[in-house]
Amino acid sequence: MLRRPGSASREHRSELDRLLGRVAAGDTAAFERLYDEVAGAVYGLIHRVVRDAAHAEEVAQEVLVEVWRSAPRYDPARGGAMAWIMTMAHRRAVDRVRSEQAASERADRAGRREVVPAHDEVAESVETRLEHERVRRCLERLTPLQRESIVLAYYEGYSYREVAERVATPLGTVKTRMRDGLIRLRDCLGVA
Repeated sequence: MLRRPGSASREHRSELDRLLGRVAAGDTAAFERLYDEVAGAVYGLIHRVVRDAAHAEEVAQEVLVEVWRSAPRYDPARGGAMAWIMTMAHRRAVDRVRSEQAASERADRAGRREVVPAHDEVAESVETRLEHERVRRCLERLTPLQRESIVLAYYEGYSYREVAERVATPLGTVKTRMRDGLIRLRDCLGVA
């Protein structure tokens, strides 16, 4: 028997949406089935981002617990269950990478401070202030729309989709503004 191309995937997406709806109602059996359906894909995506099996397992577990907890907030009108789960997984994986990088940088700075004389702390503080001022001046050179999008995303921590919602602008437009703004910032700051 021949199937229409894509019909199985549509049926699968529909089944995942139904399962997530039941999970939102507290159905543990539905969560077990949903877990079995998505755990491999969630782990695979996270592993590609964090590049460490142990961290990927931890993050995947956190994501799947978050799916259970936040299932009532899932809105099928905004997209499919798999897309919602994978977006959550990607964000959590990126957060883990950023967290690991920040911890590594803090450890590096702490190690350097132990060796550097106290008077260098003043020079470092001045250098940091000057760098912040350069960034501020470069931000002022952006268009107001670019600046608003970048400030919301990078200083206030909103995702691209959340920025688009806050400024009532299509997601693609916000992404373009941010890309163009970041290019202008890079050029202004002289970063290679």
